[in-house]
Amino acid sequence: MTDHTATPRTFSASVPLQGRIAIPGDKSISHRSLMLSALAVGTSRVTGLLEGHDVLATAAAMRAMGATIERRESGEWVIDGVGVGGLLQPREALDMGNSGTSTRLLMGLVASHPITATFVGDASLSGRPMGRVIDPLSQMGADIAASPGGRLPLMVRGLAPAIPLSYRLPMASAQVKSAVLLAGLNTPGITEVIEPVPTRDHSERMLRGFGAELTVDTDGEGTRHIRIRGEAELQPQTIVVPGDPSSAAFFIVAALVVPGSDVTIANVGLNPTRAGLVEVLQAMGGDIELLDAREVGGEPVADLRVRHSSLSGIDVDPAVAPSMIDEFPILFVAAALAAGRTVTTGLDELRVKESDRLSVMAAGLQAIGVEVEESEDGLVIHGSGGDPLPGGATIAGHLDHRICMSFAVAGLVSKAPVTIDDIAPVATSFPNFEALLESLRR
Repeated sequence: MTDHTATPRTFSASVPLQGRIAIPGDKSISHRSLMLSALAVGTSRVTGLLEGHDVLATAAAMRAMGATIERRESGEWVIDGVGVGGLLQPREALDMGNSGTSTRLLMGLVASHPITATFVGDASLSGRPMGRVIDPLSQMGADIAASPGGRLPLMVRGLAPAIPLSYRLPMASAQVKSAVLLAGLNTPGITEVIEPVPTRDHSERMLRGFGAELTVDTDGEGTRHIRIRGEAELQPQTIVVPGDPSSAAFFIVAALVVPGSDVTIANVGLNPTRAGLVEVLQAMGGDIELLDAREVGGEPVADLRVRHSSLSGIDVDPAVAPSMIDEFPILFVAAALAAGRTVTTGLDELRVKESDRLSVMAAGLQAIGVEVEESEDGLVIHGSGGDPLPGGATIAGHLDHRICMSFAVAGLVSKAPVTIDDIAPVATSFPNFEALLESLRR
């Protein structure tokens, strides 16, 4: 299993952030581009791929199951696929590192192939329950043996042919939806996912782009019925990965809260199932301007110009949660600098991420002088009205990259420095985070 050496890092009050940056490629799209390219018949090419630890774990797993994946000096990735149904038995356990996305989606792929794969991960990932994926994949015929609590290490013994399933998601989860759809690729007949609350739709867009027969219908109640016909033959593609909105989020909030800042973030993916944070921050008074809105590879993209703003607390509609579930930690930092009270609810999902993000963010914010009330499904944050935060604490990041980056931003607007106990997990999703931040502080 993966391990690393703890690397503390201290962040202190910042000069105005100025300049233009390009952020790494979208993590969700990067994972899926590797997986589907590895299942296509022929050679696919991917540019803009996020080269963080999480995505590299996906690449290593697909290599272990037979795909040829190479990175060229130009930064282009070239993938020769094995075809749907062609995954090979991995010789060793698949090490997922810290990547829950890799784990859940690859479990879906393995579930309908006649192979057995063991999944292992680091301490953080091994503490995260996988039961929500285990349940539907078991109904499709996969034999899954997990550690107590449905956790890693776990073993998936796939079934081919698997059993087509109509599965209603008990709670909003793009990863569970995607796992079932990916299992459906090699399952005879129609596999259906019923989604009462829309979640990010990268899997649907990309599956169709690769040639899968996939339909999406919405009934009168707004419930989405996503159906995929199995035994598909995927066609190789050329993919340009847009910038990750979840990575952009940290620089959006930093520019909003550091006085005098004016930052442009290039090539940000603005898929409507992912753009909730921008809308919420604009509702709080954030000056975020969309420039050169365009479409790249079927995904909406724009450059974002963000300027320091006086923010006001709001009640965040829980219906927006699926479109920004990963961005709530950094939203909590923005709320800490707003005038008045920000109320969030409907965030049960945050308790089963890389850490319990509700309790970890509440504890960290309180440690740096923010008034926070924690409920079962959200936080109430009383903002400073734009005044610097007291700061002066060491924050336990709990091996959670988004917690670490959120408190790094908080350190930029604190009277006393804020120390993160271990910045190393940031490399899972955003290897050049600190370098980009420094480039804006000059």
